Amino acid sequence: MPGELRIGRVKGEPIKPGELSDGDGEFLVRLARKSVEYYLDKGRLMGLPEDVPPKLLRPGAAFVTIERVGESGSRELRGCIGAIRPVEPLAVTVIKTSVESAIGDPRFPPMDKRELDTVVFEVTVLGPLEPLPRDPRHRLRSFEIGVHGLYVEKPPYAGILLPQVAVEEGWDQTLFLTWTCIKAGLPGTCWLRSDVKVYKFEAAIWAEREPRGPVYRRVLKGA
Repeated sequence: MPGELRIGRVKGEPIKPGELSDGDGEFLVRLARKSVEYYLDKGRLMGLPEDVPPKLLRPGAAFVTIERVGESGSRELRGCIGAIRPVEPLAVTVIKTSVESAIGDPRFPPMDKRELDTVVFEVTVLGPLEPLPRDPRHRLRSFEIGVHGLYVEKPPYAGILLPQVAVEEGWDQTLFLTWTCIKAGLPGTCWLRSDVKVYKFEAAIWAEREPRGPVYRRVLKGA
């Protein structure tokens, strides 16, 4: 990607979703939009703003989702890319993945500047991956819809679905596991195999209510 951000040694413990305030979440969503606007205008990644809260300079994993808003208020996915593990500072992760979501999601053509007034940005900050039981019989009772996302791995295959996906689709535990396997390019029943690793993770989600509009925290459980 043109204009790679140069960062020094990453310091501090990986940030967990529960440590972030709504102010932090709003900052990240605004940062995601600014990053895409900057890239589409300049053709390179923006640098870290001077007002980044120190907390957001700790390592962090995050996904940026971009949705197109129709005239009737309908939402349609426009891009979604993320980092599963906290390797870089959270703010840097958001800058990079927001641009990748806009121009690098292979399911969609690169975004044009004219689209910026018709899309909303959503940032999902991921917690650490926690392995589900190796025994498949116990996996269904090991995570909650609306609380956890899932990650399935059997090298060279891997796939992740964010917690909001299961809620939006109305899935139960079985369907969530099934579709995460499919997302990984594996059979939908792969979670029944003990040699397939399945992980859960918690997340915090913030999004624009409308293009360039107010930012709110998405609460999934019980919705």
